[in-house]
Amino acid sequence: MPKCLVCYKWTLDEQDIKIRPEDLSLDSSRAKGKISDFDRNAIEEAALLVEKNGGAVDALSYGTATVKQSLKDALSRGPEKVFWVAAIRKLGQYDMILCGEGSSDLFNQQTAQRLAALLGLPCLSFVQKLSVEGDVVKATRKLEDCQEDVTVKGPVVISVLSEINKPRIPTMRQVLGAAKKPNEEIKIADLGLKPEALEPKAVRKSVKGFVMQRKNVIYKESSAADNVAKLKASLASEGLC
Repeated sequence: MPKCLVCYKWTLDEQDIKIRPEDLSLDSSRAKGKISDFDRNAIEEAALLVEKNGGAVDALSYGTATVKQSLKDALSRGPEKVFWVAAIRKLGQYDMILCGEGSSDLFNQQTAQRLAALLGLPCLSFVQKLSVEGDVVKATRKLEDCQEDVTVKGPVVISVLSEINKPRIPTMRQVLGAAKKPNEEIKIADLGLKPEALEPKAVRKSVKGFVMQRKNVIYKESSAADNVAKLKASLASEGLC
């Protein structure tokens, strides 16, 4: 019966972010928050494993006070308890630590690998199929040109692909039940970290939107073959074919 911890990120909903045309800067003033799309797959997969094999699921997030907005949503998706602004080592040992393949906002695809390195655990990344038999975790990893079937004994850190499942839409009963589940804030002071340990390794100075400039070339030859020939010649002149 696995004991699972799911790490998730509270991000801005990209559909609400606008691009200012004068300087391409991002306007997020009206953007609402959401659990990162890919992390919803991780929460769902942990919930499915526990529903099938028994065990328990906890969730973990971090950030400012805005993260509190995510707690009820996270709990309605299966976890029994959620921790925020926390550290995994403080929570004790888990058989599996799951996360999405990347976050909806930055999608750096580094969380699972970095966690595994810091915790000294094996890592299974880009997992598209997952099962548990006793204390053995079986996974199918999707790589660039092949699939890889692997087995490992926990504890293990796992990142799952978005195709692994379809996250549930919580029912009204699950949403109401989430309000009764516990959540715990673990403050930075409780972690015993020095100030220098909290300094980011990389600092993002600015983010600008991307605007595609289309050439809007239209070919109006009498036959489709002539149009295709002109298109091919045009692409060839730009080194695209």
